Amino acid sequence: MGDLYTWLISFFILIALLVIVVFQLMCLADLEFDYINPYDSSSRINRVVMPEFVTQAALCLFHLVTGHWVMSLICAPYLYYNVRLYQRRQHLVDVTEIFNLLHWEKKQRLFKLAYLIFLLFLSLFWMIYSALEDDE
Repeated sequence: MGDLYTWLISFFILIALLVIVVFQLMCLADLEFDYINPYDSSSRINRVVMPEFVTQAALCLFHLVTGHWVMSLICAPYLYYNVRLYQRRQHLVDVTEIFNLLHWEKKQRLFKLAYLIFLLFLSLFWMIYSALEDDE
């Protein structure tokens, strides 16, 4: 039964990460269609970048602590990418360069979204599998 709760916690952490990434994509789409100015868009995105990084690191550590080594290894490239962005100081959106990098920023977040959806489906699969295994 404990494994079911582990997958349930993982599921909700992934939902939180998906919400953060979708929020960033919405801000970029609003900027692209001129619904919001560049300063507001970049400040909204920059406000949620560090919580996204910390939440993803916590998810990877959570999988590592609970003994789900494969899921931790699957989460590792995303964590490595975030750490690399942070070390290069490229994790924040620059107000003056946001229009030049708009296509790249959207592509980057769409890739993150696809990766998180893949992790969500894996987590959902293992949650259902552990629930059915406990039932037997």
